[in-house]
Amino acid sequence: MESIATREAYGKTLVELVENKDIVVLDADLAGATKTAMFKKACPERFFDMGIAEGDMMGTAAGLAVSGKIPFASTFAIFAAGRGFEQIRNSICYPNINVKIAATHAGVTVGEDGGSHQAIEDISLMRSLPNMVVLNPADAVEARQMVLAAAEYVGPMYLRFGRAATPVIHDDSYKFELGKGEVVKEGKDVSIIATGIMVAKALEAAETLKAEGIDAEVINISTIKPLDNELVLASAKKTGKVVTAEEHSIIGGLGSAVCELLSEEHPVKVTRIGVKDVFGQSGTPAALLEHYGLTAADIVKACK
Repeated sequence: MESIATREAYGKTLVELVENKDIVVLDADLAGATKTAMFKKACPERFFDMGIAEGDMMGTAAGLAVSGKIPFASTFAIFAAGRGFEQIRNSICYPNINVKIAATHAGVTVGEDGGSHQAIEDISLMRSLPNMVVLNPADAVEARQMVLAAAEYVGPMYLRFGRAATPVIHDDSYKFELGKGEVVKEGKDVSIIATGIMVAKALEAAETLKAEGIDAEVINISTIKPLDNELVLASAKKTGKVVTAEEHSIIGGLGSAVCELLSEEHPVKVTRIGVKDVFGQSGTPAALLEHYGLTAADIVKACK
Protein backbone atom coordinates (compact mmCIF):
# COMPACT_ATOMS: atom_id res chain seq x y z
CA MET A 1 0.00 0.00 0.00
CA GLU A 2 1.06 3.58 -0.64
CA SER A 3 1.68 5.54 2.56
CA ILE A 4 0.88 9.25 2.99
CA ALA A 5 0.62 11.34 6.16
CA THR A 6 -2.88 12.68 6.82
CA ARG A 7 -1.36 16.09 7.67
CA GLU A 8 -0.01 16.18 4.11
CA ALA A 9 -3.51 15.60 2.74
CA TYR A 10 -4.80 18.36 5.00
CA GLY A 11 -2.38 20.94 3.61
CA LYS A 12 -3.05 20.00 0.00
CA THR A 13 -6.81 20.11 0.50
CA LEU A 14 -6.65 23.60 1.98
CA VAL A 15 -5.10 24.72 -1.30
CA GLU A 16 -8.04 23.12 -3.14
CA LEU A 17 -10.32 25.36 -1.08
CA VAL A 18 -8.49 28.57 -1.91
CA GLU A 19 -11.21 29.69 -4.35
CA ASN A 20 -13.67 29.87 -1.46
CA LYS A 21 -13.08 33.47 -0.36
CA ASP A 22 -14.53 32.78 3.10
CA ILE A 23 -11.82 30.26 3.99
CA VAL A 24 -9.10 31.63 6.26
CA VAL A 25 -6.27 29.68 7.87
CA LEU A 26 -4.59 30.36 11.20
CA ASP A 27 -1.49 28.69 12.59
CA ALA A 28 0.55 28.91 15.77
CA ASP A 29 4.10 29.14 14.42
CA LEU A 30 4.08 25.59 13.01
CA ALA A 31 2.95 26.10 9.41
CA GLY A 32 5.73 23.97 7.96
CA ALA A 33 4.90 21.02 10.17
CA THR A 34 1.11 21.31 10.00
CA LYS A 35 1.34 21.84 6.22
CA THR A 36 -0.71 25.05 6.33
CA ALA A 37 2.32 26.67 4.68
CA MET A 38 0.87 25.32 1.43
CA PHE A 39 -2.17 27.57 1.86
CA LYS A 40 0.06 30.46 2.93
CA LYS A 41 1.99 30.18 -0.32
CA ALA A 42 -1.20 30.00 -2.40
CA CYS A 43 -3.11 32.72 -0.56
CA PRO A 44 -0.95 34.76 1.85
CA GLU A 45 -3.63 37.42 2.41
CA ARG A 46 -5.93 34.88 4.10
CA PHE A 47 -3.26 33.19 6.22
CA PHE A 48 -2.53 34.38 9.76
CA ASP A 49 0.45 33.21 11.82
CA MET A 50 -0.63 33.84 15.41
CA GLY A 51 2.70 32.89 16.95
CA ILE A 52 3.05 30.62 19.95
CA ALA A 53 -0.30 31.75 21.38
CA GLU A 54 -2.80 28.95 20.90
CA GLY A 55 -5.49 30.41 23.12
CA ASP A 56 -5.34 33.69 21.23
CA MET A 57 -5.53 31.78 17.96
CA MET A 58 -8.75 30.03 19.02
CA GLY A 59 -10.31 33.30 20.15
CA THR A 60 -9.30 35.02 16.93
CA ALA A 61 -10.73 32.13 14.91
CA ALA A 62 -14.03 32.54 16.77
CA GLY A 63 -14.07 36.26 15.95
CA LEU A 64 -13.40 35.57 12.28
CA ALA A 65 -16.21 33.00 12.24
CA VAL A 66 -18.65 35.50 13.77
CA SER A 67 -17.62 37.85 10.97
CA GLY A 68 -18.70 35.29 8.37
CA LYS A 69 -15.40 33.60 7.65
CA ILE A 70 -14.69 29.85 7.78
CA PRO A 71 -11.51 29.57 9.86
CA PHE A 72 -9.24 26.53 10.01
CA ALA A 73 -7.09 26.90 13.14
CA SER A 74 -4.06 24.61 13.09
CA THR A 75 -1.35 23.47 15.45
CA PHE A 76 -0.13 20.25 17.03
CA ALA A 77 -2.87 18.28 18.78
CA ILE A 78 -1.18 18.61 22.17
CA PHE A 79 -1.34 22.41 21.88
CA ALA A 80 -4.74 22.65 20.21
CA ALA A 81 -6.59 20.48 22.69
CA GLY A 82 -4.38 21.36 25.65
CA ARG A 83 -3.31 25.01 25.55
CA GLY A 84 -6.40 26.14 23.66
CA PHE A 85 -9.00 24.20 25.65
CA GLU A 86 -10.55 27.07 27.59
CA GLN A 87 -11.00 29.22 24.50
CA ILE A 88 -12.34 26.26 22.52
CA ARG A 89 -14.85 25.59 25.29
CA ASN A 90 -15.99 29.13 26.03
CA SER A 91 -15.42 31.00 22.75
CA ILE A 92 -16.18 28.27 20.20
CA CYS A 93 -18.32 25.44 21.58
CA TYR A 94 -20.38 27.36 24.17
CA PRO A 95 -21.70 29.87 21.59
CA ASN A 96 -21.60 27.15 18.87
CA ILE A 97 -19.26 29.07 16.54
CA ASN A 98 -18.23 27.80 13.09
CA VAL A 99 -14.52 27.06 13.70
CA LYS A 100 -12.54 24.09 12.35
CA ILE A 101 -9.71 23.01 14.64
CA ALA A 102 -7.20 21.03 12.59
CA ALA A 103 -4.83 19.28 14.98
CA THR A 104 -1.78 17.53 13.57
CA HIS A 105 0.93 15.34 15.15
CA ALA A 106 -1.58 13.40 17.26
CA GLY A 107 -0.80 10.16 19.07
CA VAL A 108 2.43 8.35 19.87
CA THR A 109 3.54 8.29 16.22
CA VAL A 110 4.88 11.81 16.79
CA GLY A 111 7.82 9.62 17.81
CA GLU A 112 11.05 11.19 18.99
CA ASP A 113 9.36 14.42 20.11
CA GLY A 114 8.47 12.44 23.22
CA GLY A 115 5.68 12.22 25.75
CA SER A 116 5.28 15.97 26.18
CA HIS A 117 4.22 16.27 22.52
CA GLN A 118 2.26 13.03 22.08
CA ALA A 119 -1.44 13.89 22.41
CA ILE A 120 -3.24 10.77 23.62
CA GLU A 121 -5.99 12.64 25.50
CA ASP A 122 -7.23 15.00 22.79
CA ILE A 123 -10.18 12.94 21.55
CA SER A 124 -11.38 12.60 25.14
CA LEU A 125 -11.14 16.35 25.72
CA MET A 126 -12.84 17.35 22.48
CA ARG A 127 -15.48 14.63 22.71
CA SER A 128 -16.56 15.95 26.11
CA LEU A 129 -17.49 19.35 24.70
CA PRO A 130 -21.13 20.00 23.69
CA ASN A 131 -21.57 21.02 20.01
CA MET A 132 -18.16 19.63 19.02
CA VAL A 133 -17.83 17.18 16.12
CA VAL A 134 -14.72 14.96 16.34
CA LEU A 135 -13.16 13.44 13.21
CA ASN A 136 -10.18 11.09 12.85
CA PRO A 137 -9.40 9.88 9.30
CA ALA A 138 -8.05 6.45 8.49
CA ASP A 139 -5.90 7.62 5.59
CA ALA A 140 -5.06 10.52 3.30
CA VAL A 141 -8.02 9.89 0.98
CA GLU A 142 -10.45 10.15 3.87
CA ALA A 143 -8.55 13.13 5.33
CA ARG A 144 -9.04 15.07 2.10
CA GLN A 145 -12.75 14.38 2.03
CA MET A 146 -13.07 15.32 5.71
CA VAL A 147 -11.51 18.72 5.10
CA LEU A 148 -13.87 19.36 2.19
CA ALA A 149 -16.82 18.28 4.37
CA ALA A 150 -15.59 20.49 7.22
CA ALA A 151 -15.66 23.54 4.95
CA GLU A 152 -19.35 22.85 4.26
CA TYR A 153 -20.41 21.94 7.81
CA VAL A 154 -21.53 24.78 10.07
CA GLY A 155 -20.37 24.42 13.67
CA PRO A 156 -17.35 23.53 15.81
CA MET A 157 -15.25 20.68 14.48
CA TYR A 158 -12.03 18.94 15.59
CA LEU A 159 -10.03 17.18 12.87
CA ARG A 160 -7.22 14.89 14.02
CA PHE A 161 -4.23 14.32 11.74
CA GLY A 162 -0.98 12.39 12.10
CA ARG A 163 2.66 13.15 11.51
CA ALA A 164 3.78 9.79 10.12
CA ALA A 165 2.95 8.40 6.68
CA THR A 166 0.21 5.77 6.96
CA PRO A 167 -1.15 3.21 4.46
CA VAL A 168 -3.81 4.42 2.03
CA ILE A 169 -6.68 1.94 2.31
CA HIS A 170 -9.27 3.82 0.22
CA ASP A 171 -9.41 4.53 -3.50
CA ASP A 172 -10.94 7.52 -5.24
CA SER A 173 -14.39 5.91 -5.24
CA TYR A 174 -14.66 6.27 -1.45
CA LYS A 175 -17.24 8.75 -0.18
CA PHE A 176 -16.92 10.08 3.37
CA GLU A 177 -20.20 10.80 5.12
CA LEU A 178 -20.18 12.84 8.32
CA GLY A 179 -21.50 10.82 11.27
CA LYS A 180 -21.32 7.48 9.46
CA GLY A 181 -18.92 4.60 10.02
CA GLU A 182 -17.73 2.26 7.31
CA VAL A 183 -17.69 -1.53 7.13
CA VAL A 184 -14.27 -2.04 5.56
CA LYS A 185 -14.52 -5.84 5.78
CA GLU A 186 -17.56 -7.91 6.68
CA GLY A 187 -17.26 -10.77 9.16
CA LYS A 188 -19.25 -12.84 11.64
CA ASP A 189 -16.99 -13.92 14.50
CA VAL A 190 -15.68 -10.69 16.08
CA SER A 191 -16.01 -6.95 15.40
CA ILE A 192 -12.84 -4.87 15.20
CA ILE A 193 -13.93 -1.24 15.52
CA ALA A 194 -10.97 1.01 14.74
CA THR A 195 -10.15 4.64 14.05
CA GLY A 196 -7.27 6.53 12.46
CA ILE A 197 -4.07 4.65 11.74
CA MET A 198 -5.43 1.59 13.53
CA VAL A 199 -7.86 0.83 10.69
CA ALA A 200 -5.02 -0.37 8.45
CA LYS A 201 -3.67 -2.45 11.33
CA ALA A 202 -7.15 -3.92 11.91
CA LEU A 203 -7.27 -5.00 8.27
CA GLU A 204 -3.86 -6.60 8.64
CA ALA A 205 -5.04 -8.38 11.77
CA ALA A 206 -8.17 -9.59 9.98
CA GLU A 207 -6.02 -11.26 7.31
CA THR A 208 -4.02 -13.10 9.98
CA LEU A 209 -7.21 -14.17 11.75
CA LYS A 210 -8.72 -15.38 8.48
CA ALA A 211 -5.81 -17.77 8.04
CA GLU A 212 -6.65 -19.18 11.46
CA GLY A 213 -10.34 -19.62 10.69
CA ILE A 214 -11.61 -16.49 12.47
CA ASP A 215 -13.85 -14.22 10.39
CA ALA A 216 -13.36 -10.68 11.70
CA GLU A 217 -15.50 -7.71 10.75
CA VAL A 218 -13.52 -4.45 10.44
CA ILE A 219 -15.27 -1.12 10.94
CA ASN A 220 -13.73 2.30 10.36
CA ILE A 221 -15.14 4.88 12.77
CA SER A 222 -13.78 8.15 11.44
CA THR A 223 -16.49 10.25 13.07
CA ILE A 224 -15.87 9.70 16.78
CA LYS A 225 -18.62 12.15 17.68
CA PRO A 226 -21.43 11.79 16.78
CA LEU A 227 -20.82 8.03 16.90
CA ASP A 228 -22.57 5.85 14.31
CA ASN A 229 -24.65 4.06 16.96
CA GLU A 230 -26.67 2.09 14.41
CA LEU A 231 -23.60 0.55 12.76
CA VAL A 232 -21.82 -0.26 16.04
CA LEU A 233 -24.94 -1.92 17.46
CA ALA A 234 -25.59 -3.91 14.30
CA SER A 235 -22.04 -5.28 14.23
CA ALA A 236 -22.02 -6.10 17.97
CA LYS A 237 -25.34 -7.93 17.64
CA LYS A 238 -24.00 -9.93 14.69
CA THR A 239 -20.69 -11.03 16.22
CA GLY A 240 -21.27 -10.78 19.97
CA LYS A 241 -17.63 -9.76 20.57
CA VAL A 242 -15.95 -6.38 20.06
CA VAL A 243 -12.36 -5.15 19.99
CA THR A 244 -11.77 -1.40 19.71
CA ALA A 245 -8.46 -0.01 18.45
CA GLU A 246 -7.18 3.57 18.63
CA GLU A 247 -3.91 5.50 18.85
CA HIS A 248 -5.19 7.27 21.94
CA SER A 249 -5.74 6.60 25.62
CA ILE A 250 -8.31 3.88 26.30
CA ILE A 251 -9.93 6.49 28.58
CA GLY A 252 -12.41 8.78 26.87
CA GLY A 253 -11.77 7.90 23.24
CA LEU A 254 -13.33 5.48 20.76
CA GLY A 255 -13.25 2.55 23.18
CA SER A 256 -15.08 4.55 25.81
CA ALA A 257 -17.68 5.75 23.29
CA VAL A 258 -18.34 2.19 22.11
CA CYS A 259 -18.53 0.85 25.68
CA GLU A 260 -20.93 3.61 26.73
CA LEU A 261 -23.26 2.74 23.87
CA LEU A 262 -23.10 -1.04 24.22
CA SER A 263 -23.44 -1.07 28.01
CA GLU A 264 -26.77 0.73 27.65
CA GLU A 265 -28.13 -0.82 24.46
CA HIS A 266 -26.57 -4.28 23.93
CA PRO A 267 -23.98 -5.48 26.48
CA VAL A 268 -21.28 -7.68 24.95
CA LYS A 269 -17.66 -8.46 25.72
CA VAL A 270 -15.42 -5.53 24.70
CA THR A 271 -11.62 -5.38 24.73
CA ARG A 272 -9.98 -1.99 24.19
CA ILE A 273 -6.69 -1.60 22.32
CA GLY A 274 -5.09 1.76 23.14
CA VAL A 275 -2.60 3.48 25.44
CA LYS A 276 -3.21 2.14 28.94
CA ASP A 277 -3.42 5.29 31.09
CA VAL A 278 0.26 6.23 30.80
CA PHE A 279 2.16 9.01 29.05
CA GLY A 280 4.17 8.51 25.88
CA GLN A 281 7.95 8.59 25.57
CA SER A 282 10.63 9.21 22.97
CA GLY A 283 11.20 6.56 20.32
CA THR A 284 10.55 5.72 16.70
CA PRO A 285 6.87 5.50 15.75
CA ALA A 286 7.15 1.77 15.04
CA ALA A 287 8.88 1.06 18.36
CA LEU A 288 6.30 3.08 20.28
CA LEU A 289 3.36 1.36 18.61
CA GLU A 290 4.86 -1.98 19.59
CA HIS A 291 5.66 -0.83 23.13
CA TYR A 292 2.12 0.41 23.77
CA GLY A 293 0.44 -2.62 22.21
CA LEU A 294 -0.87 -0.88 19.11
CA THR A 295 0.07 -3.39 16.41
CA ALA A 296 -1.82 -5.82 14.21
CA ALA A 297 -0.42 -8.64 16.35
CA ASP A 298 -1.95 -7.04 19.46
CA ILE A 299 -5.34 -6.85 17.73
CA VAL A 300 -5.06 -10.51 16.72
CA LYS A 301 -4.27 -11.48 20.31
CA ALA A 302 -7.23 -9.49 21.65
CA CYS A 303 -9.60 -11.06 19.15
CA LYS A 304 -8.44 -14.59 19.92
